[in-house]
Amino acid sequence: MNEIFSRTKALLGEDAMKKLKNSRVALFGLGGVGSAAFEALLRSGVGKIDVFDYDKVSKTNLNRQLLATLDTVGMDKTEAAVLKGKIVCPETEIIVHNMFYLPENSGEIDMSEFDCVIDAVDTVTAKLEIVQNCSKTGTPLISSMGTGNKTDITRLAVSDISKTKDCPLARVMRKELKKRGIENLRVVFSDEKPFSKDSTGDLKGNRPAPASAIFVPCAAGLILAQEAVKIIIEK
Repeated sequence: MNEIFSRTKALLGEDAMKKLKNSRVALFGLGGVGSAAFEALLRSGVGKIDVFDYDKVSKTNLNRQLLATLDTVGMDKTEAAVLKGKIVCPETEIIVHNMFYLPENSGEIDMSEFDCVIDAVDTVTAKLEIVQNCSKTGTPLISSMGTGNKTDITRLAVSDISKTKDCPLARVMRKELKKRGIENLRVVFSDEKPFSKDSTGDLKGNRPAPASAIFVPCAAGLILAQEAVKIIIEK
């Protein structure tokens, strides 16, 4: 274990590594953004990672999702996360929640158990539920805004949601959070104007799935994990 994280320890220090080892992070969503965040948490020495997802790995995930391989196609994404944990850092405890986190089942999860929460889901209903419940318990949260239909990783930034622009998802979230009396939310967002090319024909719910490559989702996931690590070691 010490050998795995020897270079991270040289960078962050022994006290930081102890904090990470004793920490518990909840990660909602294991898609393009979430799978990169998961891998970064795993390789940073976080002791416990709770993963929330109800989707399965598909061939259309292979172009951008780090848990997607030909061997994991058809597997639950949470199961693929456990497999990745075993082959990268088996001492990390990965706690599986094979569920879509929604208002009807959110009562099953106590947000106060986590040192930090990462929101990498792409539905407004789930994101709002995560934000509201973290707000109630005072649990640190970092949330991803939209990464589809974007190509330039240099346009990603960490900011309060009130300062976001050119992000349709952030625009909706600002409006809905204001209705609920929540004005502040730390987010990773891109100010690149979204564009769309020819549709793939894939559907996300009842809507066409956004065009996406590996670059922006994975970069956003790495930033989310970096912010979570900073929150933990600065406590």
